[in-house]
Amino acid sequence: MSTAAPRSIAKRWRELHGEDHWKGLLDPLDVDLRRSIIGYGELAQATNDAFIRETWSPHAGACRYSRDRFLEKAEASDQVAGLYEVTAFFYATAGAGGVPALFVARESNWMGYVAAATDAGVAALGRRDVVVAWRGTVRPMEWLNDLDCTLVSAAGVLGAGGRSPSPAPRVHRGWLSIYTTSDPASKYSKLSAREQIWHEIKRLMDKYKDEETSITVVGHSLGAAVATLTAADIVSNGLNRRGSDDQCPACPVTAVAIACPRVGDSGFKKLFDDLPGLRMLRVRNWPDVVPRYPPMGYADVGVELPIDTGRSPYLKSPGNQAVWHSLECYLHGVAGAQGKRGGFKLEVDRDVALVNKNVDALKDEYHVPPSWSVQRNTGMARGADGHWKLMDYEGEGSGSNN
Repeated sequence: MSTAAPRSIAKRWRELHGEDHWKGLLDPLDVDLRRSIIGYGELAQATNDAFIRETWSPHAGACRYSRDRFLEKAEASDQVAGLYEVTAFFYATAGAGGVPALFVARESNWMGYVAAATDAGVAALGRRDVVVAWRGTVRPMEWLNDLDCTLVSAAGVLGAGGRSPSPAPRVHRGWLSIYTTSDPASKYSKLSAREQIWHEIKRLMDKYKDEETSITVVGHSLGAAVATLTAADIVSNGLNRRGSDDQCPACPVTAVAIACPRVGDSGFKKLFDDLPGLRMLRVRNWPDVVPRYPPMGYADVGVELPIDTGRSPYLKSPGNQAVWHSLECYLHGVAGAQGKRGGFKLEVDRDVALVNKNVDALKDEYHVPPSWSVQRNTGMARGADGHWKLMDYEGEGSGSNN
């Protein structure tokens, strides 16, 4: 993803997006693939960094920044910020599960964005890449959805076009609910996240129907789980076709799922594996327990890329679950993983200070404070009249309906 090697990535993009299921690229981990994964990880990290989680804010649950120069404001790397522009935000409703005794309320919050490669991005990436980026778990209601691991039919979302997969696919009820639930009382979620994403994907695929395109769905943790559903939904229902005609060529769809829990059963795995042009790279840190959840009745999908941040000489040992699951620590692991040969060596110049962005992971000798990523003055800004006022969001496309 970095412009440090745009030529090779532009020429190899189909290979790097799993055309041959990443054969020969994972061990040892190809340097262009490292850069690509880290770039998509930064696109997912931006959803976490831009989310207003402070409960005392009147804008809690909203996006801190407007779509204009979103990635730059969210402090993604200069390369990523220059390659994509955000075209739409989307919102999701949590807490609307199938167990009334458990889910007594619901709330709608900003959940991610759709972006398209800029013209500079097309030159660097080799095609017009459309990205759907999902945020991970933050709000209490989202944690409740995470725990609702009852398997339910995904027939209303997957298996369109007359397909009748056998066994019928079943998926995690909590994550399916986040993806498909609307909230008539919400200003931002009158349509479900699925419907919002569909609308924007259709618009962009029509806009760029005469160009070579790809769709990449990215996320971390809960975001990775819903990204898996999104990618399967897009291909299952033909949203990746360049144009409205069923005979139009379909572009490849790739999910980059980081710290991804299991999403569905063996029927879902069969459907996922059989969908043409659909690929998934699942990045898993060995000490992290989240990719092993739920433990029973579920099947892993996609191709696994194992890393082990416990081998990093930069991190405290043994670490803890917060560190092992942290997205920035995952990206550090991708930058230095050496596969079966063992050891750890940073093959990509990624600042190790980033691993302490939200956790306490770096060894003390590096003198980087833990959880250093904080908003200046906690969002307070002094106006022209000399008075201080909370200015923690920019307003465009923002909002929360709790």
